Amino acid sequence: MKTAQLKQEFRKRFQCEPEHLFFCPGRVNLIGEHLDYNGGSVLPCAISSGTCLAVGRNKEKIFRFQCLDFSETAALHLQESYSKTGTQWFNYPLGVINEFLAMGHNLSGLDLLFSGNLPVGAGLSSSASIEVLTAFALSSIFGIDMERKEMALLGKQVENKFIGVNCGIMDQFAVAMGKENQAILLNCDTLEYEYLPFNTGDYVLAIINSNKQRSLVDSKYNERFTECGEALSILKRKLDVNTLCDIDQATFELYENEIKDSVLRKRARHVISENQRVKDAVLALQMDDLLTFGKLMYASHQSLDEDYEVAGAELNTIVDICKSYTGCIGARMTGAGFGGCAIALIKQSKFSALQAELATVYEKKIGYAPEIFMAAAAAGVREINS
Repeated sequence: MKTAQLKQEFRKRFQCEPEHLFFCPGRVNLIGEHLDYNGGSVLPCAISSGTCLAVGRNKEKIFRFQCLDFSETAALHLQESYSKTGTQWFNYPLGVINEFLAMGHNLSGLDLLFSGNLPVGAGLSSSASIEVLTAFALSSIFGIDMERKEMALLGKQVENKFIGVNCGIMDQFAVAMGKENQAILLNCDTLEYEYLPFNTGDYVLAIINSNKQRSLVDSKYNERFTECGEALSILKRKLDVNTLCDIDQATFELYENEIKDSVLRKRARHVISENQRVKDAVLALQMDDLLTFGKLMYASHQSLDEDYEVAGAELNTIVDICKSYTGCIGARMTGAGFGGCAIALIKQSKFSALQAELATVYEKKIGYAPEIFMAAAAAGVREINS
């Protein structure tokens, strides 16, 4: 959606000019999967796709929510607090407004028109994008002094308490704090972070949406969380550690047979090896060594498939195709798994050819087509000019 089209649609729907245009990206996690609840660091970046918002104040003390991507609309009078209504998309911005009101901020009526190009439910953080986007817009419009990190924490609070999803901080943090051509090394427990160069040179970051419905994610996520906790409890009998990521690979190899259950042993092995891959990936990025980074992506996917068992036929098919293609130097699933997206580093000159091959081979094997598009490490939430 071009900003000119968004403004035109705003005028058509609300019979006035929008006062502001804002944009908030989605995100991918480049490496470090399922470490956020195991004491490790993740390595996400904001991406160039995301959500736009055209907004203007009204005098009726009404919040009017509309979106070009969903038919549901809402017009709610300003009141002291709000509750979630069903599963409609506007609960995400409504939850943010509710949080601002609970903090004692004075708000007035707004006409809000959203439009995004992030596939919903694909693990690219469309919900976090809307949450942080709304927080940034409210702060800007009403002159509220709020740091980006606060917006991320507020978005997580909305997701956990208002929406009822027990997510971590990575998604909101990445879309709020992203920088162009930078990845963020983030410890989700302490919120300690640093920026690392993510210069892809002759390569592009491709996002490949498996288009599989991710129906198992919540139950399997909770299952993996529990399994990691059980493995940690066993290892703590012998080791003075607080999290699985406190254990290095050499130490794990000495003590892994303490874990008699082979499934629990595999879960711990993934976490501990993935934590080391993140450290190796940091060095690779600092040295501008994309080839090594790509090999770590492949190794990460293999571990997520074999030890953590969260990949599945769709994501494995995508990564196998990428691995057999000369122009691709790395690929892996990103996000919780069981569907959603994979990412790949592909020679820019080869992108179109691989895009065509992926579409053909994947559809033949899986039965429906994937969605493939280019992305880049991009800046976080911001106001944009028309």
